[in-house]
Amino acid sequence: MRGGTSRGPYFRRSDLPADKAKLSEVLVSLIGSGNSINIDGIGGGIPVTTKVAMLSESEDDWADIDYFFAQVSVEDRHVDYRPTCGNILSGVGPAALEMGMIVPEGDETIIKIRAVNTGARIVSKVQTPHGQVNYVGDTAIDGVPGTSAPVELQFMDIVGGLTGAFLPTGRLIDEVDGIEVTCMDVAMPMVIARAENFGLTGYESRTELDGNRTFFERMEPIRIEAGRLMGMGDVGDSVTPKFGLIAPPKSGGTMSTRYFMPWKCHPTMAVTGAQCLATCLLTPGTVAEGIVQLSSEVPITITLEHSSGQLEVIVDYEIESDGFKLNSAGLIRTARKLAEGEVFVPSAVWSGHRI
Repeated sequence: MRGGTSRGPYFRRSDLPADKAKLSEVLVSLIGSGNSINIDGIGGGIPVTTKVAMLSESEDDWADIDYFFAQVSVEDRHVDYRPTCGNILSGVGPAALEMGMIVPEGDETIIKIRAVNTGARIVSKVQTPHGQVNYVGDTAIDGVPGTSAPVELQFMDIVGGLTGAFLPTGRLIDEVDGIEVTCMDVAMPMVIARAENFGLTGYESRTELDGNRTFFERMEPIRIEAGRLMGMGDVGDSVTPKFGLIAPPKSGGTMSTRYFMPWKCHPTMAVTGAQCLATCLLTPGTVAEGIVQLSSEVPITITLEHSSGQLEVIVDYEIESDGFKLNSAGLIRTARKLAEGEVFVPSAVWSGHRI
């Protein structure tokens, strides 16, 4: 399925190996990790197309579906289970309905999802007229051609999912290798900096940024050291924390952003990263303070400009005596079913199994 601006296979968790080491071998094989275009698998040669969703009936009293996410690398045969993915999550509700794990309820079905990787709770609203998932509609999201039916997502319990803290270093701003950054864990642990401090405008295209090796050589040591300061240990081989650049808006949005995955610029914007960036903008004292004048409206709509357009995040929050309190974040995404069937794994990797 395409979920938001990402794509990948959606499995029943029970159809895959329980052992995580064996699971990683299977996912590497089916995606085709180890080759720049994933020629021996069903990946697409970029990180947004080498993602995997694994679903099961939830073990949580609140949730209907448990969503376990895996980020499979394009080239180095590595699987990271630390992050989650909000774009792929856009397809979880439709996939659960398609798999018969959820029974449609009227013209709109509400599905409560637990993100296993981070503990976040998400309410997904999926259009199901006549008991069938509807993919046709007038909703457009930048980074995806055409229009589709909307999938409404409301995120809760997204603070400190991986590190246990809103500000994992205990500070609003840290200076790492001469660059001021805000280290924040909201839906996704991130290291956020102003583009100008890297000699950038913040309006560069994805292609320009991916070709700027000087920037990556400067950014990556900062990300690794920030990960250590955040209590995440050695993150050199992990896709978390992600890195974000911010700048004043250029095209009518609230803030210009570029999001890194982390070794390439995201072609659009991660749903999880968008929540973290929006929260950074709203929190007094971060690197985003003063970048734009904000209204006092609550909930507030934050429009993030990215390399392919814009993404809106609706944030419900409070400013309390002891700091910023995030209640929830909402987004509109779309999804589309692309195929269903079997994918084959070499018997040398997982003998006798078809999924």
